[in-house]
Amino acid sequence: MSEDCLFCRIGAGEIPATVVYETDSVLAFRDIAPQAPVHVVVIPRAHHANVIALSETDPGLASEVLAAAGAVAKAEGLTGDGFRVVFNTGPHAGQTVFHVHAHVLGGEPLGLIVSM
Repeated sequence: MSEDCLFCRIGAGEIPATVVYETDSVLAFRDIAPQAPVHVVVIPRAHHANVIALSETDPGLASEVLAAAGAVAKAEGLTGDGFRVVFNTGPHAGQTVFHVHAHVLGGEPLGLIVSM
């Protein structure tokens, strides 16, 4: 755990969050500034800076994070109309907390991410 990492502290239970899913290694909680009617953040409890670091260091845990995102989408009733899972990696992608996390978004039409 990184002492100055917000998501490490949430994962350790030091900072409260509205938890919607958890296992020993993964935690999912509602985003405090939701960008959609359903906006849940899924993190591994172990600190990895981004999705590349996670997938290279612990591919099994990366799989658990993705499975948790799917479980959250199902529990939130998003599988019928669809949902989005987003990993922002690096400042140009909008990553602001440098602890890998997936955003599960849905509950309304989300539109295009990038105009083609």
